[in-house]
Amino acid sequence: MIESTDIAQAQQPRYMDPTPVVFERNGEVYANSRDVAAYFEKEHRHVLDAIDNLIKAEPNLGLLKFRQTPYVEAQNGQTYRSYEIHRDGFTLLAMGFTGPKALRFKIRYIDRFNEMEASLRKSAPPIVDLNDPSSLRTLLLSYSDQNIELKKEVDQLRPSHEALERISEADGSFCITDAAKALQMRPKDLFAWLRQNGWIYRRSGSAHDLGYQSKTSSGLLEHKITTVLRGDGSEKVTEQVRITAKGMTRLAVLIKPAVRLIGEKQ
Repeated sequence: MIESTDIAQAQQPRYMDPTPVVFERNGEVYANSRDVAAYFEKEHRHVLDAIDNLIKAEPNLGLLKFRQTPYVEAQNGQTYRSYEIHRDGFTLLAMGFTGPKALRFKIRYIDRFNEMEASLRKSAPPIVDLNDPSSLRTLLLSYSDQNIELKKEVDQLRPSHEALERISEADGSFCITDAAKALQMRPKDLFAWLRQNGWIYRRSGSAHDLGYQSKTSSGLLEHKITTVLRGDGSEKVTEQVRITAKGMTRLAVLIKPAVRLIGEKQ
């Protein structure tokens, strides 16, 4: 059994649990072991040990439910291992999680898997009998109508899209406060949105936010390491999570008012 710790406690409002981070790959839903560790307030090495023990007990699990994925730690440039966890693998792994909040967190994670899988099923195209002329005609008319509507939407969104493209091609990154200004929103609102939507979290006892592994791996966030010289001559290393140009583009789409404001400024 894995004992709960406070190593990676996300600083969320007391009345609201953070949103579990899951993602889609090749039509399947996965979670990353680092995000799972942060969400359940556990050390990542303990989660890795639990997965290793499951695979040791049943080697086929390593092929079907867990996929080892390396990542580079921004603070020291070293490469470490993590796992992408299939929904069934998560269910097996979570059986060993204990603690006062473990059951509620398990339910939240399973609900998030269900939501993502339902979304994928909903977006799947319907099965049509191509040998039935009536069904085929209905399908073609439907696609024709959809193309007309899509063209209208593309024409309406083109100015905003071009603005977002310019942002995505820009160099450098933004601290969250500057990003909020660019997105025409209050910094505290952007911080809250990023925490509630699985972009950033804060370790217990730390004064700095960190980005979830899934967001840094996809290039939406990065960590900037700065060495500060203290008055006594010693050095202090600080780490700051920053939003990349790609991340700004994604936020401008997700936070809909930002798209409108950016478009109006062009």
